[in-house]
Amino acid sequence: MTLSLTRRALLAAALACGVALPALGQEAQKLRFSAVFSEKDIRAQMMQKLAEALPEGLTLEPYYGGNLFKQGTELVALQRGNLEMGNIAPQDVANQVPEFSILTAAYVFRDADHVRAFFASDFGQEMVGRAEEQLQIKILGPTYFGTRQVGLKPETEIKTPADLAGIKLRMPGGDAWQFLGQALGANPTPMAYAEVYTGLQTGAIDGQDNPLPNVENMKFYEVMSQIVLTSHLVGYDLLTISRTAWDAMSPEQQAGLQAAATTAIDWSQAEHLKQEGALAASFEEKGLEIYEPDVAAFRAHAQKMYLESDLAKSWPEGLLDKINGPGA
Repeated sequence: MTLSLTRRALLAAALACGVALPALGQEAQKLRFSAVFSEKDIRAQMMQKLAEALPEGLTLEPYYGGNLFKQGTELVALQRGNLEMGNIAPQDVANQVPEFSILTAAYVFRDADHVRAFFASDFGQEMVGRAEEQLQIKILGPTYFGTRQVGLKPETEIKTPADLAGIKLRMPGGDAWQFLGQALGANPTPMAYAEVYTGLQTGAIDGQDNPLPNVENMKFYEVMSQIVLTSHLVGYDLLTISRTAWDAMSPEQQAGLQAAATTAIDWSQAEHLKQEGALAASFEEKGLEIYEPDVAAFRAHAQKMYLESDLAKSWPEGLLDKINGPGA
């Protein structure tokens, strides 16, 4: 009787205040999170921090190493209701929202702060809104994971894009990723992230492109001879939740999740930048050659290829200038 009266009193008070209360004893909403990175990755720690700060009624169930969904399939899983959260590559978004490919092009963003500034801007939010509406998702923020560099097993010196001709460079699957490999001058080869180490070891591929923290986490340095600091792409994903899961939350839970995500993303970005600064010297100590090519030549070659491609036909008019302007 006491429990019944207490519950009745709570419900009456909640109705009077316009607040929705979960049923007593109701299970917390489970948010399954899938990512291709390993549990040793800084972003896995980011998700742990997010999990610890989740508002009441929400729990996170993370899966790493592509064990739940393979790379490139997470977005479709979100859309089909088979997954609640994922760290989605903007290239996967571009596969369904062509104009988003401008945000995947080589040498568009300068650094991590530039990415965050763009997504916080009015025109950045307009692009986010387009993706959210068309894909039925909610984007919580961009998660920086390092600037992508070219790592190779062959010892051939790379100075310009012409030097990458014939090099089998592993890139994730999808048109946007494959075009990026071409824009660098290489022969892009699609391969799952978890298979890259073996691919380098056996010679199935000549190289891969990843930020230095990924090279460290996956021990790619053991099967490479050099890292060419092309700095061709500021690497980021989009921390995303399905619209179904988002809409099932109360406004307070939504605000709490967004706040927890923003704090965790801030921490992760700072950690990645700190690690990047130390890793180049670490890889040199391991015997790898680390050097900077003619970055201006790579930038000019890549930008020319993008602007002349079909991808650029879908880019919103004037957006490239806005990205490069003082407001982003």
